[in-house]
Amino acid sequence: MTVKADAGKSPKNYWLVVAALSGVPLIMVLGNSMLIPVLPDIREALNLSAVQVSLIITLFSLPAGLIIPITGFLSDRYGRKKVIIPALIVYGAGGVIAALAAIFLKQNAFSLVLAGRVIQGIGAAGTAPIAMALCGDLFKDKERSRSLGSIEASNGLGKVISPVLGAAIGVLAWYAAFIFFPLIVIPVVIGMWLLVKEPVGTNKQKLQKYLESFTKIFKQQKGLLLSSYLAGAIALLVLFGVLFYLSDFLEQQFGLDGIPKGLVLAIPVLFMSSTSFITGFVIKKKEALMKALVITGLGIMTASLAFLPLTKNVVPFFTGISLTGLGAGLILPCLNMLITSAASIKERGLITSLYGSVRFFGAAAGPPLYGFLMEKGTGLMFWVSAGLALTSGILFFIFGKAKGSPPEKNPASFIFKPVPAGKPGR
Repeated sequence: MTVKADAGKSPKNYWLVVAALSGVPLIMVLGNSMLIPVLPDIREALNLSAVQVSLIITLFSLPAGLIIPITGFLSDRYGRKKVIIPALIVYGAGGVIAALAAIFLKQNAFSLVLAGRVIQGIGAAGTAPIAMALCGDLFKDKERSRSLGSIEASNGLGKVISPVLGAAIGVLAWYAAFIFFPLIVIPVVIGMWLLVKEPVGTNKQKLQKYLESFTKIFKQQKGLLLSSYLAGAIALLVLFGVLFYLSDFLEQQFGLDGIPKGLVLAIPVLFMSSTSFITGFVIKKKEALMKALVITGLGIMTASLAFLPLTKNVVPFFTGISLTGLGAGLILPCLNMLITSAASIKERGLITSLYGSVRFFGAAAGPPLYGFLMEKGTGLMFWVSAGLALTSGILFFIFGKAKGSPPEKNPASFIFKPVPAGKPGR
């Protein structure tokens, strides 16, 4: 492995680098969330059924979730930036294809719009999880936790602004969002290219040796990794499911639509985003605190979700919804830190990419699951959600412990005792 700079040595322009990295998950999140407000317009313009229009979301999420582990392996072997920058360009190109199809083919554009969405999903696979791994490569200790907290906050910010942004851009034309995607990609690509100096060159291990090393780490850390993956997936499933329910609730109960509805939907995600940012500053390199905050966050989600069916008033209801977002904001930065630090640089891309996959599938599963449960009753829906959060919390409490080699040799131990660049394990 060729080392270009000391791994973990922070650059002088720390916050500019973090801003460039944070733009990557922001773009990924906009890929689905920004289109949700204009789906009715797309359905009407292209004369689609409800199932057909839902494919615009599904055919972005599925390719991304399936391909993320491949991009993780490629980033370990060839470098993070060599995956992230082309992935962003592919993501933008998918938006161009969908937009041109809409402009020139009009009502016959559906097939090419879906093709553009598949291409966007493939591009999205090489974005946020690889950016997390790159944070782990670039920073150590408190700067790593702050950068990962900022990335999670950026992810949350994307969820906050996307309904409002999508509704506002949709006023121009239903396909305007597709034009927006390549435009927003350009500054992030430039920032990644100019500001982010990757500390690691290529990893020339043979595939068999790489997989053996990855398998060894996964076996050593399987309790921590699997319970963390589950907690991340449940947190995103519940959050997106609650937002799906809330969107219907606001329209049915209060007649809210468009930008006003987007602003109200932003409330729980704003709690998640701001809590994520603050948590990133607090956790630093404190393993016990991180694990305590994950359990606390899942406990808050369990309590708030169990409370929601019992209230009929607006203020307590939105308090419970907001606390659900706050709980997710405690959980996600801690999981980011634990997972990115559970492997050395050589295997980190695949470890974080698997985490990205389960998060993607969790977010994708939330709306259909909640749609099914809503038909059975909102009480059942919230209590099932509380049960999932509680189960995840119990499993993390039992299994969320790093196991394997002694601390000085444990791959996760460099959270606390960084190994100098060039030594084994880096």
